Amino acid sequence: MYSLHDTLTFMNDANLKSIFIPDVEDEDSEELIQIISPEENQLSDSDLPENLPILPIRNTVLFPGVVLPITVGRTKSIRLVKKAYKGDRIIGVVAQKNINTEDPKFVDLHSCGTIAKILKMIVLPDGNTTIIIQGQKRFEITDQVQEEPHHIVGYRIFPDRENSLPKKEQKAIIQSLKDTAAKIMGLSPEVPKEARIAVDNIDNFNFLTHFLSSNVNVEVSDKQELLEMDDPKERAEKLLEFMMKDLQMLELKQEIQEKVHTDIDQQQRDYFLRQQIRVLQDELGQDGPDQEVNALRKKGEEKDWPDEVKVHFYKELDKIMRMIPAASEFPVAMSYVELLVDLPWNEVTEDNFDLNNAKKVLDRDHFGLEKVKDRIIEYLAVRKLKQDLKGPILCLYGPPGVGKTSLGKSIADALNRKYVRMSLGGVHDEAEVRGHRKTYIGAMPGKIIQNLNRAKSSNPVFILDEIDKVSSDFRGDPSSALLEVLDPEQNGTFKDNYLEVDYDLSKVLFIATANSLDTIQPALRDRMEIIDVSGYTLEEKVEIAKKHLIPKQRKEHGLKSTEITFEKGAINKLINDYTRESGVRSLERKVAAVIRSVAKSVAMEEEYDPKITTQRVREILGPEIFDKDNYEDNSVPGVVTGLAWTPSGGDILFIESSLSRGKGKLTLSGQLGDVMKESAVAALSYLRSHSDSLGIDYRVFDHYDLHVHVPAGAIPKDGPSAGITMLTSLASVFTQRKVKKHLAMTGEITLRGKVLPVGGIKEKILAARRAGIKEILMCHKNEKDLEEINPKYLKGLKIHFVEFVPDVLEIALTKQKASNPIEFILPEEK
Repeated sequence: MYSLHDTLTFMNDANLKSIFIPDVEDEDSEELIQIISPEENQLSDSDLPENLPILPIRNTVLFPGVVLPITVGRTKSIRLVKKAYKGDRIIGVVAQKNINTEDPKFVDLHSCGTIAKILKMIVLPDGNTTIIIQGQKRFEITDQVQEEPHHIVGYRIFPDRENSLPKKEQKAIIQSLKDTAAKIMGLSPEVPKEARIAVDNIDNFNFLTHFLSSNVNVEVSDKQELLEMDDPKERAEKLLEFMMKDLQMLELKQEIQEKVHTDIDQQQRDYFLRQQIRVLQDELGQDGPDQEVNALRKKGEEKDWPDEVKVHFYKELDKIMRMIPAASEFPVAMSYVELLVDLPWNEVTEDNFDLNNAKKVLDRDHFGLEKVKDRIIEYLAVRKLKQDLKGPILCLYGPPGVGKTSLGKSIADALNRKYVRMSLGGVHDEAEVRGHRKTYIGAMPGKIIQNLNRAKSSNPVFILDEIDKVSSDFRGDPSSALLEVLDPEQNGTFKDNYLEVDYDLSKVLFIATANSLDTIQPALRDRMEIIDVSGYTLEEKVEIAKKHLIPKQRKEHGLKSTEITFEKGAINKLINDYTRESGVRSLERKVAAVIRSVAKSVAMEEEYDPKITTQRVREILGPEIFDKDNYEDNSVPGVVTGLAWTPSGGDILFIESSLSRGKGKLTLSGQLGDVMKESAVAALSYLRSHSDSLGIDYRVFDHYDLHVHVPAGAIPKDGPSAGITMLTSLASVFTQRKVKKHLAMTGEITLRGKVLPVGGIKEKILAARRAGIKEILMCHKNEKDLEEINPKYLKGLKIHFVEFVPDVLEIALTKQKASNPIEFILPEEK
């Protein structure tokens, strides 16, 4: 391959008295030298032989007018050259199609070549023969005359086409070629200035294109394409295209070399500067990289940690000592070993085994929640007896605002342990739990290890907040990563991707919180001890407000206890009329709003009444936000009170049924879910099949349309627990019998008439008490759920346990008919 920027140009006389011949080995060498020679001694057609001996060449193409030195090495070629040199010195020079063909045949040669005249032949000391030839005319091979001892062919000359371009266009092309050639040579410092001058002095259009075509840095096939072109304009445009590509490549090469050279210079400069900084730091007594590593090594010697981690730590330090501080890996490695030595491997806080004190702390911070407190006291008691007890995995499950998260801080205080909280809400990347491998840019350990490092203790109380709100996507499933963390049999060897060594989590007391168990992965739920933290009763909320919320908000607003007091009625009004929740979060906000109003009066030195009454609450907060869910009378048949569970606690709902003449169509409204709709269908089917025993004319079902509605239509409702409520409502409307006063019910039904148990009993009973309900109907299997409810919550309530539907209707329906009963108009029986 040859290129213009590899060319050596020299000035010589017409007889070529002084020519530099390079030390080349063969005609396929990369070190061929192109020479510019004046266009003289051109052969005429009469000087040309009838048949032409052919010299095959590799790696280049000879163009008319171009002088080219070639070292001949093949025996056949040497014989041909010597014979021609003794004769008329005229040969045909043709490029091989394949440069690797050692003995090219006729078919291995291109059909177009250049007639050349041997100007000089020199026999070198190593036995090779070098000839200097000048291209004369282009020719095309027409037939093969002989193949041995060398190729002789018949040929025809390509006529030289005159350049018919307008002078302006011709001048523009010549100038473009020269400018591009000058730029290429400018990017090649090895090309002497004389070469640039020589190119500038070429004015002949055809010779300029031939010379530059011979030297352009392209493949042999591309040069052959240029040689075979007849149109001078097309050849010049194609040549300019090749030269522009070569120029772009050279510019890119120079840019890369300059960048590399700059980077190397910068690295050397940085190295010398760092050496100087190191010397200055030694003189000033400051710490450099070596001192930092030695400080870490000393810290590691004093560290109490597992032997496996210790060996790994020193191995990493040895790696750092072999690194150059300027290397990009150095700060990553330093951050890693610093984390290793900072982690509290065997560092634990001593538990406070004073059980009475623990109970006192828990009662001080939280009212109620006896089940959770008892479990913590049990854990402390067993730890007191058996020191190596693994930490339990607790899950506090309940509605928002009941104190699940804040309970963790109280547990930490009671145990005298560090407190750590990790919010899992919206976490969707597994690396948040396990960390990234430290090969990634910006890698860091997972939140588990980060929080332990922050706590500086291996046995903190670790709150996994909102574990039910963990999500997953293409980056992994964090809940699956938590399986190892929350399994006492596995978390003793927890492996963080960043840490690369096992960390013992068995001493950690994990406490998860959740609002719903449905979204927690079953395998994860199985690893945790579920503790139900249900909502507070009215009485409990009053006590919480007195003992916790009001003193807390009073202190935060800078008021004294004498500057504001709450009547019990005012607290009751805040709870019943301005909040509707299982917890006390909204209640705290309303208390804060009332206290802010008083704080404003104090700050502005206005006269005010420090006692907060129900009237004052209404003046400050405005009209009541919620209407109390009270029991409604039983004057209308088909209206029955049911009990429901919601995420914010229990509630009551009303099932309304009405009949109208029609064709037995069933309509359900109130935004009911599929399960609730199926309960209505099952209830209707039961009534159809037992109409005789209930005194219902079977013809009513086919001649009256039934509409069942559940008020509060904007709120979605679903679940099977309204089964007996719907059945009672349907039975009431079809028999026109009234429903018993102050009665509510909950339970699922089957087509056989069995009553099945349901959940959320405590919340439903609390809702019934708030609404003024006096009697409750439920499945007999729910009787066991009452054992976990404080007896004071059941005071004033009469609970009926039933097993079959007839028992329900016996209690729920009175013998009394409605004041304006429907007169059923039915066709006569056939």
